[in-house]
Amino acid sequence: MLTTRELTLLATAAILIFWMVGAYNRIVALRNKVVQSWLQVDEPLRRRKEVLALLMPVLAEAWPGEQGAIEAVNAAQLQVSLAADAMRAKPVLATAAERLVQADRQLAAALVRVRALADHDTALKARDDVPLWLADLREAEQRLAFGRQLFNDAVLACNLAAHQWPTRLLVKLYGFEDVGPL
Repeated sequence: MLTTRELTLLATAAILIFWMVGAYNRIVALRNKVVQSWLQVDEPLRRRKEVLALLMPVLAEAWPGEQGAIEAVNAAQLQVSLAADAMRAKPVLATAAERLVQADRQLAAALVRVRALADHDTALKARDDVPLWLADLREAEQRLAFGRQLFNDAVLACNLAAHQWPTRLLVKLYGFEDVGPL
């Protein structure tokens, strides 16, 4: 027969084990939500890449004096693609998210000049394809902004849960790291 002390120790151990399992499962579920929300970012990134692949050769041909601007967009898009590949491999890795944010900022800066030129080029506006591609680009970027918000909300929930005490003790024990926002 177990003594009261032994029963208390067993009950405490059982409660601790159940709490640890529950906390671990909660963090894993939140990290999985981050991974799932990445899909809302990934699809518009892919679409923007496709549109830029169609648009940039046409713009390079139309603006031979603006090769620097075109090359800046192409180089920045390459960096975004590489960073997105790293995010696809591990969307919960903060360094991958930081790299994507930096690459995307470079692309946004490079696109400013190209957009300004395209908006004022009447020959390009007269084409059937360029205005559609520019509209597709705007739509992809709007969807990207929405996807980023979903992703960042999931990241915030995951990081907040991971920093709450006493769950924070388990996060260190299991080796979970903070997830990086976009």
